[in-house]
Amino acid sequence: MDREREIIRIMLDAFTGGETPGQPYFSTDAERFQCAGKEFLFTTDEFSDEDLFRDHDLSVLGWNLAVATISDIYAAGGTPLFFGHSVSVPPGWTNVQVSDLSNGIVTCLKQSGVSFIGGDLGFSERWHYTGIVLGEVQQPLSRLGARAGDSIYITGTIGKGNLEAALKLYSSHPALKHLLDRFTIRFPLRKAESELIRNFAHCCIDTSDGMLRALQTIAELNRVGFVVSNLPYCPAGLFATRLLGKPNELLFMGESGEYELLFTVSPEMEPELLRETEQKKLVFHKIGHITGSPDLLLEEKGRTLDLQKFRFCARDYPDVGSYLDKLVKTLKDESGE
Repeated sequence: MDREREIIRIMLDAFTGGETPGQPYFSTDAERFQCAGKEFLFTTDEFSDEDLFRDHDLSVLGWNLAVATISDIYAAGGTPLFFGHSVSVPPGWTNVQVSDLSNGIVTCLKQSGVSFIGGDLGFSERWHYTGIVLGEVQQPLSRLGARAGDSIYITGTIGKGNLEAALKLYSSHPALKHLLDRFTIRFPLRKAESELIRNFAHCCIDTSDGMLRALQTIAELNRVGFVVSNLPYCPAGLFATRLLGKPNELLFMGESGEYELLFTVSPEMEPELLRETEQKKLVFHKIGHITGSPDLLLEEKGRTLDLQKFRFCARDYPDVGSYLDKLVKTLKDESGE
């Protein structure tokens, strides 16, 4: 059971009266609305310790929080315009730390061309952050539109978010202690990539909940399947999984996302996409294709994994450790190990 989606459905039914034809729940990363004859986008995201972002460098944390919030607008084919937030500061933070967090956010806003329009401040035992973005629709994209035969692309490597989570979860592990300060995970701001993708993609989603959840969502909404292989894992992530003795696939399956853009493109549009990608000196990774069957498959290490067996969510377990144990056990069972 996906308890998070169940609760969201209950609330949306109350507010909207139910799904509308052709526009199912969870079909877009940011909500579209019209005002004064123009179309806009709205998104809000809450972050806390639950998201397993490290806070050892608050300027990096600020950057990552802003990128994670803005990413929804890019995935919906829009341009972010205005940014607001609500911040809860723990009692131990100094003025320098608050300044560092703010500077990280500001750096991201400047690079994305977004204006800050205000927010709210509170205090709590642990930090909490809620980001809000208003954007303008340029070439609307949603999670709907994937078709059999489409190629699947991602804008960067897989596993940065799950590496960040591992560095927090296993901070006392002897194999990782000497790496904690060396590995600084900054999520990429995909402004240029989004401006190109929206001209070619059939559908798009950000990988905020991890790569596997993004693919499963696309498959579910579009009633299609997929085959993926040759996954571009983050090199530092592979190094960390090796040190911890964990399967590499956790970088793909874990729900701490890297905030990349995952999208599909038709075979007819693919050559032009690749030409413009090369001209603009961008890098996209082709990881597979959409199929007309219901199968969800990962081909790796000379084996094929049935990803239908991984339809369980972290929030359905009492703690992260139980969820990771379930992932590892299912991997072993499916691999015949």
